[in-house]
Amino acid sequence: MKRRVVVTGMGAITPIGNDVESFWNGLKEKKVGIGPITQFDTTDYKAKLAAEVKDFDPKTYMDPKAAKRMERFVQFAVAASKEALEMSGIDVEKEDPYRVGVSVGSGIGSLQVMEREHTKLLEKGPGRVNPLLVPLMISNMAAGNVSIQFGLKGKCINVVTACATGTHSIGEAFRSIQYGEADVMVAGGAEASVTPIGVAGFTSLTALTTSDDPLRSSIPFDKDRSGFVMGEGAGVVVLEELEHALARNAVIYGEVVGYGATCDAYHITSPAEDGSGAARAMTDAMADAGISPSDIDYINAHGTSTHHNDLFETMAIKNALGDHAKAVKINSTKSMVGHLLGAAGGVEFITCVKSIGEGFVHATAGLTEEGEGCDLNYTKGEGVSCDVTYAISNSLGFGGHNASILVKKFEQ
Repeated sequence: MKRRVVVTGMGAITPIGNDVESFWNGLKEKKVGIGPITQFDTTDYKAKLAAEVKDFDPKTYMDPKAAKRMERFVQFAVAASKEALEMSGIDVEKEDPYRVGVSVGSGIGSLQVMEREHTKLLEKGPGRVNPLLVPLMISNMAAGNVSIQFGLKGKCINVVTACATGTHSIGEAFRSIQYGEADVMVAGGAEASVTPIGVAGFTSLTALTTSDDPLRSSIPFDKDRSGFVMGEGAGVVVLEELEHALARNAVIYGEVVGYGATCDAYHITSPAEDGSGAARAMTDAMADAGISPSDIDYINAHGTSTHHNDLFETMAIKNALGDHAKAVKINSTKSMVGHLLGAAGGVEFITCVKSIGEGFVHATAGLTEEGEGCDLNYTKGEGVSCDVTYAISNSLGFGGHNASILVKKFEQ
């Protein structure tokens, strides 16, 4: 018998706010967190915009000495985890630490330390490379440091599936609790790749927009979309076995009821052109939950603002939901926070939980006229107040990775 899994805490570090309420209020207000890149000189770069985290001071969330041994993506992960754990009200000291685990992923890890130490290698030789290069660089250090900071000794994993990382991380945490490997999991994603090599690499791939207008740069499903905007941040949630949560009188924000994961087995960057892989992830999530397409009220789309993604994801939604695809409300959080890569699924899961709790689906900011083939309801214009019982969050990653997580309004 699969155990029920609920959401008892959330934490967010985003380009429009460094806590869940600021982030959510920003989404409701259509606040766009995109602007000129400040972290390096973009004079020679075609892409000059990013969705950067603002006013982030790691010392607010952790010991300054500990923060110095963490790269930016890890600091984001620890900060978001701190908020999520505090919101959950869980007292880790009263728990069996081996029953509280971590599933926090990063798609890339630290490009910053790689750039710094590679320059040092070339200019000063191998003997001058920082002895902490490897533990600062590797992507599992988000999960590792969250475990260390909060004393969580259970299952600790780092799922790396590019832009599907956050959703897979939450999905695998959900499974871990369902099947008894843990009672509580801290889960989500973190990323900080607004660096010279990061921006140059995605630009050379022609994945980034070269628009210089923050309000017309990340415009998912729009006819003028021309690529995504690099974002950064973290989204982390506390998932908990239902009876464990009830026993400590926890506030429950939603229930995770389905998870689907597939691969297109098609191309290293392009989704399958018929959307079949992403569609199967959605139908698997619905089957896992024991519901039908007509039960879905809202889909938080991957919606990157690239031509291929938005068109093929639209096809995927039609394949998965059939006639109901026209009725379901869809939006893209990336229209305001850009593409947080491995952290995207974490903040978009939080968006689904907040949408359920507050009965509101935010607008896809910047969408003025749908592109060819993008003919569904993408919440153009203004957000909509409506009852949301079931919500799907989709994430698609380079390599063909597809992940869908299904959240439900909690009913005991």
